[in-house]
Amino acid sequence: MGVGRFVYTPILPLMHAGAGLSASAGANLATANYVGYLLGALVGILAPAVVRSRALLRASLVVLTGTLAAMPATHDTAVWCALRLLAGVASALIFVIAVSSLLSHLREYPAHLPGWAFGGVGAGIALSGLLVLLLRPVADWRAAWWASAALAAVLAIASWNLRPEAPPTTTQATQAIQAAQATEATTVIAATADSSDGPRTHRWFTALFASYTLEGIGYIIAGTFLVAAIEQSSPGPLGGGAWVLVGLAAVPSSALWARLGRRRSRPDLLLAALVVQAVGIALPALIGGAPAALVSAVLFGATFIGVSTLALATGAHLEFPRSVALLTAGYSGGQILGPLVVAPLLHHGYQQALILAASVVLVAAVAAAVLRIGFPHHMVVVRATAPVRQPAPTESAADAGSHR
Repeated sequence: MGVGRFVYTPILPLMHAGAGLSASAGANLATANYVGYLLGALVGILAPAVVRSRALLRASLVVLTGTLAAMPATHDTAVWCALRLLAGVASALIFVIAVSSLLSHLREYPAHLPGWAFGGVGAGIALSGLLVLLLRPVADWRAAWWASAALAAVLAIASWNLRPEAPPTTTQATQAIQAAQATEATTVIAATADSSDGPRTHRWFTALFASYTLEGIGYIIAGTFLVAAIEQSSPGPLGGGAWVLVGLAAVPSSALWARLGRRRSRPDLLLAALVVQAVGIALPALIGGAPAALVSAVLFGATFIGVSTLALATGAHLEFPRSVALLTAGYSGGQILGPLVVAPLLHHGYQQALILAASVVLVAAVAAAVLRIGFPHHMVVVRATAPVRQPAPTESAADAGSHR
């Protein structure tokens, strides 16, 4: 996914130079990819069973790889848009299936372990960025797309046997129905009880959703145009090198933020990550030069996946229904808006786009600050539970415990 989603960023300057792609057309290609990402996320909301489909995961891996290989076959911008749209759909499906698998199979493991899996996106960014950087002196934009497709194919083979989230067992489904029936009765009783009996998570989820959606707008502007912005002020390999650094910084970031989440409040960490990211995005536009570009790459890479980890973990903590799919949909909706919002600014270069992106991320930080107010860190939500079923004579105690 890191290759399929983000290799476009280092290839974009090559397409400007070698394929005659204009700045506005480049923004349109980015938007098409993010529209596809939103469509894929919506599938996860409307058809939750897809997160348990190994066939769909494999099909998405094949489609994502195929779209990369097909990019050099044409100069038609409309076909490019269609290919990037398909790549976005496949990327979102891979993401939702993979995250659901992580949350399901690694539920009892330390939080940093799923974080390292998120770091795979950073590894894909670093590998594809390094690939383009090495090819740039000796090849054109077509070779860059073909090489990225070959890299994606190798990684698809490596991830071919990922186990999606397991379907609920019959016992679990029965207990879920019993719990739902008990909840209906409890709801009537709770309506007459004092509202302080348990927190209502909707208001916190609303603030989280707003923050994560705004992050989608700001981060994707930088994620799409950072290399082009750096190369505009510092021609040469600096932009490509900075993108490799973004990926390298992203690899451990999710695990580190997850580890910090065990000791610190997630809303506090989300606020800190967003502020650091805003500074990183603004640096190349405000200062310029190699040091600012490299520091920007580290700050951006160290936070953008970490923000996703923190936001999704916070949604899971609030136990909001389908929080992964909903947050991913809001995030991808923000990504669609990002290139559209900055497209009029691109005629004057990329610096103004980065300033706008940093400003939007700061607004996301404000929403995260609102999320902190009264956040239920040790949440105890009033809910009914199904009666505990005593194990049958043929069941072991361990089996009965696993059903709960």
